[in-house]
Amino acid sequence: MASLCLGPLPPPPPSHLRKLSEPSYSSSLNSCSHITGGALKPIVVNGNPPTFVSAPGRRIVAVGDLHGDLDQARCALEMAGVLSSDGQDIWMGGETVLIQLGDILDRGEDELGILSLLRSLDMQAKAKGGAVFQVNGNHETMNVEGDFRYVDYGAFDECIDFLQYLDDCRNDWNEAFVGWIGVSERRKEERKMSQNYWGPLNLVKKQKGVIARSMLLRPGGPLACELAQHAVVLKVNDWVFCHGGLLPHHVAYGIERMNREVSHWMRGLSESGNSPHIPFIATRGYDSVVWNRLYSSDVSDLKDYQIKQIHSILQETLQALGAKAMVVGHTPQTGGVNCKYNCSIWRIDVGMSSGVLNSRPEVLEIRDEKVRVLRSRKDTYREFQAVDYT
Repeated sequence: MASLCLGPLPPPPPSHLRKLSEPSYSSSLNSCSHITGGALKPIVVNGNPPTFVSAPGRRIVAVGDLHGDLDQARCALEMAGVLSSDGQDIWMGGETVLIQLGDILDRGEDELGILSLLRSLDMQAKAKGGAVFQVNGNHETMNVEGDFRYVDYGAFDECIDFLQYLDDCRNDWNEAFVGWIGVSERRKEERKMSQNYWGPLNLVKKQKGVIARSMLLRPGGPLACELAQHAVVLKVNDWVFCHGGLLPHHVAYGIERMNREVSHWMRGLSESGNSPHIPFIATRGYDSVVWNRLYSSDVSDLKDYQIKQIHSILQETLQALGAKAMVVGHTPQTGGVNCKYNCSIWRIDVGMSSGVLNSRPEVLEIRDEKVRVLRSRKDTYREFQAVDYT
């Protein structure tokens, strides 16, 4: 195995180097699917990163916060019907559109494994007429800022292991990143079996892990550039997806503008030549897109006038976007996926990661204007959570 190299990393891959005919997004409308039977029109994407998506006739499934728990992530994706159950990580969703609502980083030790899995599934999905989209959450933006407070010890180790694997792949980022899901678990077992592994007590290795993570996730670092390909707000058909919650002033500012500014910051780009400006409206403060919890509050703690105010704000936001409903993560829902405010908001973070609540995975499905919550093969949905939007 190649030795760990903590020297300068290779420059982040330009978007046009994606493999397997993966299209690059642009500000113009582009097809991002291949029609398998001629029955459905192509998926069309507008924005860089993707902001507006037209996916005619597609089944849409949304998965909430995963926080570094690869086992629970696989369980949720299998439940959603998009991942094979044989351990081969094969896309089974056909023309389905999968949307992950952010917070893949922190609290768990398989963050890169999940990111690699989703990238692999996206490439497979496109060949079948489907697609996978990710939305960045507050833990993605925190890590790009260098805030590692919630990083699991094993996640630091994973960064070291991944850099070794990147070295083995001759610094071919795409090869290493897509292939990591196939080797990550074996590398983790080898690491834990090593006589030099002392877990959290190995302070020298932790220091190396911090350095490795910083090199990967600093603005302009290769993993930050990978995250920069994803939006903080995504509108698919007439549904809006974001991590925390969108407010009227976000829409007035421009969601494509916010996505572009966050992407530029993560890529380390700056028009002035100085350090890239942190896009506060999207990533900082209680009312930013990735931190907002207004729509996820427990309504039992609110007065009637407060509920009406929040509902009014939500309706104003949706009307400005021409959307019928919003889907958010960020705030664990101890009672499971649910909707509020006449089902114009869906809250889908169930805290499934073992680093959070270790709860049963749940997935939101939107199909033919009907919405339901997928929980298991035996208990697919509850009647009060099956909503018809027609």
